[in-house]
Amino acid sequence: MSAATLSVSGRRSRKNNSPRNLKKEGYRVSQKTPWGNPIVYFFSLLLVAICVSPVLYIIFGGFRTNSQITNDPAGWPNPWNAQNYISVVTSSTFWIEMVNSIIVAICTVVGVVVLAVMVSFAISRYHFKMSKAMYSLFSAGLMFPMTVAITPLYLMVRNLGLANSLGGIILPQIAFGLPQAIIILVPFLQSIPLELEEACMLDGCSRLGFFWRMALPLAMPGVATVGILTFVSSWNSYMLPLFVLNTENNYTLPLGVQMFSSQHSADTAQVLAFTSLAMLPALICFTIFQKKIVGGLTGAVKG
Repeated sequence: MSAATLSVSGRRSRKNNSPRNLKKEGYRVSQKTPWGNPIVYFFSLLLVAICVSPVLYIIFGGFRTNSQITNDPAGWPNPWNAQNYISVVTSSTFWIEMVNSIIVAICTVVGVVVLAVMVSFAISRYHFKMSKAMYSLFSAGLMFPMTVAITPLYLMVRNLGLANSLGGIILPQIAFGLPQAIIILVPFLQSIPLELEEACMLDGCSRLGFFWRMALPLAMPGVATVGILTFVSSWNSYMLPLFVLNTENNYTLPLGVQMFSSQHSADTAQVLAFTSLAMLPALICFTIFQKKIVGGLTGAVKG
């Protein structure tokens, strides 16, 4: 049979198997809409609305007055009033708490990323008897949240002389952030082919050189994911600062929001403005780098 005959028969078979002919013969043919399933879109939009509505209410509530909130709690600002945000931004208390939160978040991210990368590299690339047990130990750390250990943790921080200081927040957050970071980074480092490491060794590269030149750049998606998740978690931390910090000059923003709400309980609009400004950095960070977070977690699951 020639090639022309085969091509003609192939076109006839594709023509006979078209959705219209199959439908005439009694087969059930599923019709795919170009926009997908509308039910999935409906529930997706409903879920997005449920998640976004409280955030938008807080942000827009800061542009309203107390009388507007009292008369119409769910209404739009009419007229728009930016005085609440101006008064919060011009206050020194807000910026002191902002600087404290930035210091704590950055130090926590650096500590978690540096230690987690080194520990993960040792567990994933070095073969020793206790490697699996060490990985299991860090995995078990996820089952013990900071809230459960807050009382002995505070006693330890006080005995170390770190009470009422930012160091008393940074060190425990690094310790409790390591298990999650190691679980994410170990699969990334394990997925690096052994042949690549052997090739680097043949070229005269040491283990430390392989770590800096090859392993760390290849694991950057996981490192970025760990850094972003640690930053958001540190920024939103409330329980530990509540126990450790005593003076207002050392307050972080989550604790400052609670104290500001207590002091200005009658001024609801200004409390909403302070709350929206306090959550804005973490919200922006999470929104910008959400693709890196999803990509890093996906890579960790595949590894």
